[in-house]
Amino acid sequence: MAIFLTKDSKVIVQGITGGEGTKHTALMLKAGTQVVGGVNARKAGTTVSHTAADGSAVELPVYATVAEAMEKTGADVSIAFVPPAFSKDAIVEAIDAEIPLLVVITEGIPVQDSAFAWAYNVEKGNKTRIIGPNCPGIITPGEALVGITPANISGKGPVGLVSKSGTLTYQMMFELREYGFSTAIGIGGDPVIGTTHIDAIEAFEKDPETKIIVMIGEIGGDAEERAADYIKANVTKPVVGYVAGFTAPEGKTMGHAGAIVSGSSGTAQAKKDALEAAGVKVGKTPSETAALAREILQSLVVEA
Repeated sequence: MAIFLTKDSKVIVQGITGGEGTKHTALMLKAGTQVVGGVNARKAGTTVSHTAADGSAVELPVYATVAEAMEKTGADVSIAFVPPAFSKDAIVEAIDAEIPLLVVITEGIPVQDSAFAWAYNVEKGNKTRIIGPNCPGIITPGEALVGITPANISGKGPVGLVSKSGTLTYQMMFELREYGFSTAIGIGGDPVIGTTHIDAIEAFEKDPETKIIVMIGEIGGDAEERAADYIKANVTKPVVGYVAGFTAPEGKTMGHAGAIVSGSSGTAQAKKDALEAAGVKVGKTPSETAALAREILQSLVVEA
């Protein structure tokens, strides 16, 4: 088991012929992902050469549209490496094709474009789960990678990780590498994103392989407070958290477009307080958070 992504997922790459698409298609194949083709309307009918996980040569077909790629390959996942100006059209195309999972890596997509795409997906019946934008994607170690997370940080294990930050995703995977992960998902730090902390936590709660959930948030917005309310009402598994931005000045956007604080709303302390009130153990640093998770994991091993 895993959430959203397994070894059976068939993946297409929107923007497969571009620089980022080329580089990360190679890395996803190396990680064992079933990449079955790509999309670029201007290069439809051609193929791109890559190397499969077993070292054999593979020619991936390029299609004109997501719908055509799905029809010809049976793909159920798409990853978009498309420049910000064209990302809205790429997302809408994937939604129209009703692909079950779309991962949008692109940083710098205008907020109004993300808001339009989110509303469009809702209008169309929410048939596509969108992860991102401005995110590292999703990895189920040992099975599949759809994104830019290094596949060699950690193996499979009982930890489910959901994070707003790409870099902190990698750090937490490294800190807990001796235990491993069921799935690690980077949801992105933009003001408007598809999959939320709550979506991932709900899926981890249902996943029998996930024994502990680690959530990484950051200042700005109220996503972590809403996640705290959800955890309090619905989650039975232990949850450990970290909120980035304890030293950030008020009223200043910090790195991620969504990380802006107004008054006491959205501060790291307010989020920490809300999570702790819901029974979540919260570390003041990523390493402290990993140590809290390690304590729980050790107790779970002893109980087992």
